[in-house]
Amino acid sequence: MALPLSLYVHIPFCESVCYYCACNKVITKHHERAAEYLRYLSREVELQVQHFGQGHSVSQLHLGGGTPTFLSDTELEDLMAMIRRNFTLVPGGEYSIEVDPRTVTDQRLQTLARLGFNRLSFGVQDFDPAVQKAVHRVQPAEQVFALVDTARKIGFESVNVDLIYGLPLQTPESFSRTLAQVNALRPDRIALYAYAHLPSRFKPQRRIIAAELPSGGDKLSMLSASLDALMGAGYVYVGMDHFALPTDALAVAKRQGRLHRNFQGYSTQPDCDLIALGVSAIGRIGATYSQNAKTLEEYYDALDQGRLPIVRGLALTRDDLLRRSVIMSIMCQGQLQYESIELGHLIDFKTYFARELEVLAGLAEHGLVTIDDSGVQVTATGWFLVRAIAMVFDKNLQVDQDRARFSRII
Repeated sequence: MALPLSLYVHIPFCESVCYYCACNKVITKHHERAAEYLRYLSREVELQVQHFGQGHSVSQLHLGGGTPTFLSDTELEDLMAMIRRNFTLVPGGEYSIEVDPRTVTDQRLQTLARLGFNRLSFGVQDFDPAVQKAVHRVQPAEQVFALVDTARKIGFESVNVDLIYGLPLQTPESFSRTLAQVNALRPDRIALYAYAHLPSRFKPQRRIIAAELPSGGDKLSMLSASLDALMGAGYVYVGMDHFALPTDALAVAKRQGRLHRNFQGYSTQPDCDLIALGVSAIGRIGATYSQNAKTLEEYYDALDQGRLPIVRGLALTRDDLLRRSVIMSIMCQGQLQYESIELGHLIDFKTYFARELEVLAGLAEHGLVTIDDSGVQVTATGWFLVRAIAMVFDKNLQVDQDRARFSRII
């Protein structure tokens, strides 16, 4: 029996630009553009179904963007109806959508629940009005609190809040106030991201005044204060920037060693193929990755020609698959069992990864990992730098530059 699929649907439209944003987006107030986009999404699904078959089970669905709630109620209903015509959303799955608090009402939340969404992710970033103004995303805290309260009353299984540290005009003191408000809000999950200022790559970031960005030292203080504040309030550090209440399914999965991870982040769902739909979306099928066209023009043109809008792909080698397995074990279970890897990939771990183990030995001296004859264990301290530990096994990176890498991830 085929394993369930994971679906990611990219809705690129936003009414206004957030200056920090690095996502693929289309800024427009012309909502009629969404109707055309949904017609092309339907064409893409039809082409995908030719490969996977009608009615294939789906255990995970995520609508991201952009701003998925840019769509009207009717458009969301049409989109979900189209998905259900072609796939079977299984009971107990994770069905989530990113929500811009500025674009939803209590009624909209009711609609999302009726359509089958059981998880919401609110983009908050920071509650400080000055910071919000500096990044062109003003949303009163009262608005977010009211929406989260409504979501709880409706019965959504999990509510996530996104935060970003390192934004212009943020200080350790101001961000501590935001953390206090988040703890009062008490979302089920929190995603805490470091802002990466790359104006040469992401045009909206050119509107940010570089002199207003906090220093590296202040960013480190914000991260440290965040860990203290959130864990002090009872949140579990799941890993890779994510926190969850002890009763949340993600925290339970971490305790039970059942965490999985894909392009949608950590998940409680078993590892499965990911079909990515929409402009710029990245999917994973077996030992391959693919990405759709990054512009609407290219995306539409491919579908007009009756072909999938994939513009690039990657077929993993035996070494890639081995390293993916190792990296996922570190990021999800916080450990490596040599024997398990050896049996699954027919290698001698200590010989194959001799160079990487030398680097890990240096991390062990700093208390980030412990190493014995049976494997590697990430320590409680090391778990906060689990991304950097996993990067040791990424062949595309310079593994001997681990010290510089630690500073970059902060």
